[in-house]
Amino acid sequence: MLTKQHNTTSRTAIAAGLLIGLLAGLTHEPATAQNTAAEDKGFEIAARSDRSDTGFESSEVTAVMTLTNAAGRTSTRELYFKTLERENEDVGDKSLTVFETPRDVQGTALLSHAKILEADDQWLYLPALKRVKRISSANKSGPFVGSEFAFEDFTSTELNKYSYRYVGEDTFDGMTVDVVERLPRYENSGYTRQVSLVDQDVFQVRKIDFYDRKDSLLKTLTLSDYREYEGGVWRPHLMSMENHQTGKSTTIAYGDYAFKTGLADKDFVKGILKRIR
Repeated sequence: MLTKQHNTTSRTAIAAGLLIGLLAGLTHEPATAQNTAAEDKGFEIAARSDRSDTGFESSEVTAVMTLTNAAGRTSTRELYFKTLERENEDVGDKSLTVFETPRDVQGTALLSHAKILEADDQWLYLPALKRVKRISSANKSGPFVGSEFAFEDFTSTELNKYSYRYVGEDTFDGMTVDVVERLPRYENSGYTRQVSLVDQDVFQVRKIDFYDRKDSLLKTLTLSDYREYEGGVWRPHLMSMENHQTGKSTTIAYGDYAFKTGLADKDFVKGILKRIR
């Protein structure tokens, strides 16, 4: 009698365990499907935004950078950017940033060859030292020439550098936007994640929140004054980076862009840095 009761109890326990396992499987499967759908939609939104501005081949633009410290004091710098468009989504853009004023940073230049999952190649030319310094992958999260932009901010916008997750829909500055979280896939990023707002009208990024390695909100980049150029290429003419942890900010106001300017690979080699005037 005891054995029969024991067997009955065992069968009941096994049945209960199987039922719990089945229910767990049923609840896990929809969650996994939801995550996959969110990742697919996030990538789709990011890809549409990234691909909406392809075909410009190369570009040149002048800009004014304004640095504001925690006390509200400002200083300005004049600079220009040159960019050579990537061949495809498996290769990153090449870019050159050169400071023209004030005198203490005049001639300082940053050459960037963006990669996808490998460390970006970046070289900084410091005219006072008359030497070219390679930026190591471990230092790319550091501030670029005292601004609130990091070295990686100049090359990390390549589509396949991130994995994506659709968060939802929101409004920003009177626009309906898609909220997309993106996680860096490359090593040594200074950010654990970024949350971007992409407008549903012309598919441009309007705002990005950057979270540091402790997953605390570090900085917010706001992109505004978008203008459309020939061929449907859009560019923001004002970018503002606010550091929530230091109280400092940096804005970059761009002039008019020139596209298809005939730039080539030879204009983005390391040797060009010492020839900049």
